[in-house]
Amino acid sequence: MRTGTTYTRHFQTATETKQHELLGLDLGEGTPRRALILGLVLFAAWVGLLLLLFGLPSEITFTLYLLPPLLTTYYGTQRSTKLDRRWNIANWAITVRYLVLGHRPIISGGRRAATRSEWLPRRARWASRTEFLLDTALGPLVERWLGEDADVPAGAGAPIRLDARPRLYGPDAVVKAYGRKALAQQGDKR
Repeated sequence: MRTGTTYTRHFQTATETKQHELLGLDLGEGTPRRALILGLVLFAAWVGLLLLLFGLPSEITFTLYLLPPLLTTYYGTQRSTKLDRRWNIANWAITVRYLVLGHRPIISGGRRAATRSEWLPRRARWASRTEFLLDTALGPLVERWLGEDADVPAGAGAPIRLDARPRLYGPDAVVKAYGRKALAQQGDKR
């Protein structure tokens, strides 16, 4: 069987722009510019929010101003283990969006729009992540926020993960599958 190779990842790393110097400071091998820009945006948003809420940092709270955007940038710009083309921060954003807003199911290949009753309710989306909170003092609040068990329709469940893998069969595989005898008979009929 023949196998194909995808070079997208190689081209991404080869053509990725890097910043080698920043304000006269040498960055050595260089930092990817997209990661640097994301870090600057996260840092500006986080520090701006904290400055508005709490004012200037003290010696004790300076770590709170600096560490969250730094860790988010460092771990968020690494490639995801689930999907190599995405950064971790993209997967985090998609997960948060799914948990908060849900998604519209695709019915009959998109031929019909899903009614609101066919959407997965909040309890079904959050069930595995909140079970431990139901047994704590926050249990009644979590129960009220998730909604009643009766809200979950009988047919609703977790999304079905499709893991299709395309295969390319060449002429040699087709001949092997049909057998030489079948191809010879087909040639005799013409």
